[in-house]
This record gives sequence, C-alpha cells and structure tokens, in this order.
Amino acid sequence: MSESCALPKPLRVFLADDHPIVLAGVKAIIGAAEGMTIVGDACDGRNALKLATELKPDIVILDISMPGLNGTKVAEQLRDNSPETKILALTVHEDKGYLRQLLVLGIAGYVLKRSASEELVRAIRAVAAGGVYLDPAIAGKVVGGGPLKADGPFLEADLSEREVEVLRLTAAGHSQKAVAAELRLGVKTVETYKARGMDKLGFESRVQLLRYALNKGWLDDY
Repeated sequence: MSESCALPKPLRVFLADDHPIVLAGVKAIIGAAEGMTIVGDACDGRNALKLATELKPDIVILDISMPGLNGTKVAEQLRDNSPETKILALTVHEDKGYLRQLLVLGIAGYVLKRSASEELVRAIRAVAAGGVYLDPAIAGKVVGGGPLKADGPFLEADLSEREVEVLRLTAAGHSQKAVAAELRLGVKTVETYKARGMDKLGFESRVQLLRYALNKGWLDDY
C-alpha cells in the first residue's frame, strides 16, 4: 500500500476508572468503534497519571472520583506533563461545579456515565478533532450558571459586532455552515470573522473560546 493510500492512524485512547464494570463497558464501547484503539488503563489516580504521562495517548477518558489522586488533580498535572493529550471526563457527577472547574483546567469534554453508550464515541471524535464536547444533559446547566471564574482576567479586545456574533454562535456549538445560515453570510466570510476574532483574543482553541463566552454571558440564552 502506498503512503498516500495508507489508512489514518487510529486514535490512541487511555482509560482511567476505579469501577471494573464501568471500565469493561467503556472498553467494549471503544472496541466496537472504528478508528480507535485502547493503549492502556488504570484504576486509581496515581497510576493513571503515571501511565498516561508515559504513553502520551491522544485521548484520556478520566473518571473524576478515583482513589489515590482524584480526577481533578490528574487532569491538572496531566495538562502540564502531556499538553498534547486531550482529556475527556467520564463521571456520574451532574453538578455544574465539577464541569466548570474542569473547564478552567482545560478539559476538552465531559460525558455522564449514564449517557456513555450514546455519547462517548461521539465525544471522543469531537475532542480529537479539536472541539469541545459537553454532555447534552448538563450543557444547559453550565451555560446558564453565571460567570466562569478562571485563574486570571479574561482578555478584552476590540471585537466588531459581526466577530462577536460569529464567536458566540461558534462557542454555542454551531458549525461554520450553520453560523453562515443564521447570519446570512458566506462560509468563507464566517471563517474570516472567526479567525480575526480569535486572533484579537489571543485564543488558539475552542476550550479558550468557550470559557470566554461563559464569562461574558454570551451563552446565557442557550
């Protein structure tokens, strides 16, 4: 097979959960999905951090409540040890406080365990593509929950009205095609407004944009 025809490399996924039944269920879900492979797993926080740092997977599916070192601490340290690895929280917690705390830490997704069979593969693909994925059952709670506090002040920028509209819709999860239809603009024009606005804010990811949008109250109506 020529290099140009080579199949894309599968997403390398690492699992961390202290419940054997949950771990087995997640393995089954990922094992049945196309283009993914499990490179390791752990049932406590310290081993999860150690192995994920060594293996540097594309995605870490991380339980928040684990013995030894809780998921929040693992996420915080893994962000520093392996910044290229995307973290997807898988949890029973529906309290928006957990979600907002993890968003500040830079996680790329949050899926409830009760939704895993329907949402997990979709979430993995979304965060692997550079997006942010919030379980639909909890997304409304965080966007309506008031300002998100971060470690430092959010940047202010001289955004145009159109840039604000495009960034607001993007943060709410709309595709560029959907934003173009909503604002009656061309897709290329939307791309330009988005790129210009992100550049003014100094942002490089949708995680940063989402945190900013929450802080500014742009998503309160969603």
